[in-house]
Amino acid sequence: MGCNAHSLPTAFCPRFHHAVELIGRRWTGAILRALLSGATRYTDVTAAIPGLSDRLLSERLRELEAEGIVIRTVIPEMPVRIEYHLTEKGQNLLPVLEAVSTWAEAWVDDLEADAQCTPAMVEQGVAGNAHVRRCFAQRQRAVVNYLGALLCSAMIG
Repeated sequence: MGCNAHSLPTAFCPRFHHAVELIGRRWTGAILRALLSGATRYTDVTAAIPGLSDRLLSERLRELEAEGIVIRTVIPEMPVRIEYHLTEKGQNLLPVLEAVSTWAEAWVDDLEADAQCTPAMVEQGVAGNAHVRRCFAQRQRAVVNYLGALLCSAMIG
């Protein structure tokens, strides 16, 4: 678990820490999943992630763009169209997100969240935005530590 494959394991690795803090930010995992599933426009991402505010989506997309994970493309037509795509760096997060999803399906057993955040409720709009945000935030927090371990192993491997 060192910073690279040739060092001894250390308790703290700046690269690992930065990666976990970036990917583990609230809603970032969901945004990356939406982009990996084909969403390219701002409204596509918003529609794919119930409860995500416009302000937070804009902020996260800017952060991901600054990190070189997302590229923003302006298409000059009327009206102007803006698309977001994952760069090669962003595409390389696919195995990490797949592994987190697999782990979450096997190990995240938050019955309260499951009962309160069914896809049908979200689709029907039964759950209010604040409730949906809390629900998804609970699930995201449950996998952040595992994500950190996967990122570390990806950096080593």
